[in-house]
Amino acid sequence: MRKARPLMIQGTHSDAGKSVIVTALCRIFAEDGWHTAPFKSQNMALNSYVTAAGEEIGRAQGVQAEAAGIEPTTDMNPILLKPTGGTGAQVVLHGKPYENMSAGSYRKDFFETGLEVIHNAYNRLAESYDAVVIEGAGSPAEINLNDRELVNMRVANIARAPVILVGDIEKGGVFASLVGTLQLLEAQDRAKVKGVMINKFRGDVSLLEPGIDWFEAYTGIPVLGIIPYEDLTVEAEDSVALDRYTSAANETKELDIAVIRHPHLANFTDIDPFFEEPDCHVRMVQHPEELGIPDMLLIPGSKSTLHDLAVMKEAGLFAAIGRLKACGTRIVGICGGYQMLGLELLDEQQLESKVATSAGLGLLPISTTIAEDKTTIRTTGNLTFKGSEHEVSGYEIHMGVTKHTSETDALLETTSGQDGAKDQAEQVIGTYLHGLFHNDAFREYFLNDIRETKGLAPIYGRSSYQARRESGFDQAADLVRRNCRMDAIYALMDEEK
Repeated sequence: MRKARPLMIQGTHSDAGKSVIVTALCRIFAEDGWHTAPFKSQNMALNSYVTAAGEEIGRAQGVQAEAAGIEPTTDMNPILLKPTGGTGAQVVLHGKPYENMSAGSYRKDFFETGLEVIHNAYNRLAESYDAVVIEGAGSPAEINLNDRELVNMRVANIARAPVILVGDIEKGGVFASLVGTLQLLEAQDRAKVKGVMINKFRGDVSLLEPGIDWFEAYTGIPVLGIIPYEDLTVEAEDSVALDRYTSAANETKELDIAVIRHPHLANFTDIDPFFEEPDCHVRMVQHPEELGIPDMLLIPGSKSTLHDLAVMKEAGLFAAIGRLKACGTRIVGICGGYQMLGLELLDEQQLESKVATSAGLGLLPISTTIAEDKTTIRTTGNLTFKGSEHEVSGYEIHMGVTKHTSETDALLETTSGQDGAKDQAEQVIGTYLHGLFHNDAFREYFLNDIRETKGLAPIYGRSSYQARRESGFDQAADLVRRNCRMDAIYALMDEEK
């Protein structure tokens, strides 16, 4: 017999705020004494998370599990799709690469396999937890896809879950999007929607009340929450969230950090700690005229490293980055960005893209070959930088094998061997370690080293990023608890039980 009370959060579109609301609800239910797990049957994202068992899931589900105070497992996201370009994606099944598939072949050939995997994963969670908070994807009203969808109403039916539909008022037309979504649903699916939430509201809520009264009278569905907009320290799931960041410098901030925004940017949460630093301005760069001369350039990970390197070359960024070293800019590459810093990249089996070989930026004496076996591990180690040693931890997700082509120092001594590289002046560093700058002591030392170069006084006692994350979970939970009818939500879950 299933134990869990289920609740499903769907949205009228992507980036409506589903992931953050699920995170908040996981925290709330855990605070209220329910052993709670998140669930997303199928996640399409390049932001991923490595479980303790060394398996890869969507990062949002890892974060939601942390908010619930539990260790994430692949049952919480049994299918992860990592786009590789065009209409293709790497299918990650229970944390391990399954196959690279086109959208058409995935829809045609994978449906029955995926359905069985989802059934089994959800049932295991439902037998082990008091509550399961389920996240949908995109919109449930994708009428061209609904006959073989694996993530919205079909999952609500598997879980026998009441559905709350979320609309984002910040984008405008929230009542039209809510009503339009409901009208496009089949009658039996519409009946699963037991309430709606209006997210990211700014202003006087009394001005919204006539619309709420009309909506409830017209649809017969209650508005269970009007959630104000707040800037929360909760990791974004989708790279759409990066659109809010400028490419322009901010003269009021002492340190300028430029980040290359690849077409296949992966695990962009590596930059998140810098947004919390009072002296740092982070900006996203796609063109050389946007680059300027930053104090730090971060080249992040990519799901299609050689393809994205070719895009950088075509845009003129390749040459512009090469000139930054002479200007004193600190250049950091993580994962795919680390590979790009080297002399050569080889993908002769074309596992990640149609590009078989490419010269790298030539800033580190390394060479990388894309390999079929995928490394997914949590890592701890000792990092040596500018004569200072730091204990660091993070995770690795990569298909590349990198070798040093000449005598150069590794950046890290880890539990699994050496990792990374640095040039002689330690101006250019690269590593496979995601989460490098989540390590507070190293981040402080690294930023103060830049400040010293600029003649600025060091800043000590920077805030703990992990503490900020925990505070973000609490803030999100408090925001939802204060602005949603939690008694009605609990009643819905009890009714389904």
